[in-house]
Amino acid sequence: MPSTHLSLYIHFIFSTKERRRWIKESWEERLHACIGGIMRNMGAVADTIGGDPDHVHVLASLLARHCVMNVMRDVKSNSSGWVHRAVGIYGFEWQDGYGAFTVGRSELDPVRKYIRNQKGHHQKKKFQEEYVELLQESGIEFDEKFLW
Repeated sequence: MPSTHLSLYIHFIFSTKERRRWIKESWEERLHACIGGIMRNMGAVADTIGGDPDHVHVLASLLARHCVMNVMRDVKSNSSGWVHRAVGIYGFEWQDGYGAFTVGRSELDPVRKYIRNQKGHHQKKKFQEEYVELLQESGIEFDEKFLW
């Protein structure tokens, strides 16, 4: 083929270091805008961003040239730097790992709704339970002693 055609949506999930509840409502929206801007500068599109005080979900559209590991490295590094400068929490860090789940076109709207409803969702279910369920639903093997 003379050109590349790609539909690549990834549902990213990453948490604060030790799942500390650092992300406050007063600046959460600005953090999400920062993450969206970082992705836009990479040529990716942050379609939907949401989360809770200890983690963030991002539904993003990537290009063929993107490497998932590099996208996460840059998003986490640059956004934690933003938190240090703009919010003044100099000890703020993201956990080293992350989740990245492919999303088919027919699942975009349910995933968007799921990400937008994180606050309500976590009134019923802890982040750890949510994450284990996503891993299981995706068929990803894991050892729980290395999750937290």
